[in-house]
Amino acid sequence: MEALRMVINIIFIIVCIALTVLVLMQEGKHAGLGSISGAAESYWGKNKGRSMEGMLVKITKWLAVLFMGLAVILNLNVF
Repeated sequence: MEALRMVINIIFIIVCIALTVLVLMQEGKHAGLGSISGAAESYWGKNKGRSMEGMLVKITKWLAVLFMGLAVILNLNVF
């Protein structure tokens, strides 16, 4: 059981690092003056879910769920 706990800890550390990197890679909600001039209504503004930024958001959400799940599992003291 101790080996399983060590494997889960290593996965948890990898998820933590990946989550930190992904959050730092994303743009802020207020990405400059382009939103004032109506650039949000462009093709990229309407199809943001299909862009690289949209993919980063989806991966971040899944990693956050995995992070919370692993944190709960590690704190159950079952191992």
